[in-house]
Amino acid sequence: MAASAMMEVADIAVVAVYFVLVLAIGLLAMWKANRSTVSGYFLAGRSMNWAAVGASLFVSNIGSEHFIGLAGSGAASGFSVAAWEFNALLLLQLLGWLFIPVYILSGVYTMPEYLAKRFGGRRLKVYFATLSLVLYIFTKLSVNLYTGALFIQESLGWNLYLSIILLIAMTAILTVTGGLAAVIYTDVIQAVLMIGGALTLTGLSLYEVGGLEGVRTRYMQASPNITSIMLTYPNLSFSNSCLLHLEPKPAALTILRGPTDPDLPWPGFLLGQTPASLWYWCADQVIVQRVLAAKNIAHVKASTIMAGFLKILPMFIIVIPGMMLASSSRTTSSASAPLTAWRSAVPRPAAPT
Repeated sequence: MAASAMMEVADIAVVAVYFVLVLAIGLLAMWKANRSTVSGYFLAGRSMNWAAVGASLFVSNIGSEHFIGLAGSGAASGFSVAAWEFNALLLLQLLGWLFIPVYILSGVYTMPEYLAKRFGGRRLKVYFATLSLVLYIFTKLSVNLYTGALFIQESLGWNLYLSIILLIAMTAILTVTGGLAAVIYTDVIQAVLMIGGALTLTGLSLYEVGGLEGVRTRYMQASPNITSIMLTYPNLSFSNSCLLHLEPKPAALTILRGPTDPDLPWPGFLLGQTPASLWYWCADQVIVQRVLAAKNIAHVKASTIMAGFLKILPMFIIVIPGMMLASSSRTTSSASAPLTAWRSAVPRPAAPT
């Protein structure tokens, strides 16, 4: 009991130190940054070096929702979800070498401003700004706030809504008072903590399961512990289609799968997802604004190269740990016997002739 209490105190202390550190760095950046001009506030005076911009690009994309959703997708379907990360690696280079030079030459601070200069008219500018705000509120901010607050609730036992208010308050203080400079500096700290913590967890997990070969073997051989699930949720029922898909998929260790794969066919990913990712990485305000804060074109290109290399990491620090968690929570023992018996009773579709 004492050990549990000590651990709880240690956890709270770590979170408190993290919040204090982030606030201190944000306030320091606010004090040093030139916020009296538009460029100083929105683009950090175009004074950021490539390392800070590259780290900020990575953190702007990878957040609490990825540590929950990306790990969960890895647990459910294997390596395929990492395709988004490797796709981003290439698109980031388009941003740094093709798009950003055009944005810089146009002298804009925001994407709505660029569209207004490129195509003319105020209505397009207002429409795009409104659309961007609506999309951010309902597809990004809401998810980020919920997953971040959910983590705080599960780890520290705090109230969910109180956690959301705390996150909003901290973000507002740093962003409104410090401008983009404060945001980028805090992103750098979060990148170091995020990558360092995830690499430590991945190393410990790989040691426990016997390396990547252990991940492959245990993940492909494991089945959900149906006995435990039924004891926890006695009113739960399984459909035939659900039972047929409980085991790991044969292509779980493949990133780009065949054209008939129901989860991630490679033609659908390349032709369908790539255009959407092109907008996100090359025309999204959050991403573009950070790169515009770089000192010059050389720092722009170096920052996108750095961010591209960092995008390789989620495969190993998020997706694979999710698969390891799935293999440890599943079972290869007799506890999966009910699943085997139920599956044998489920009629399978006839093989194509």
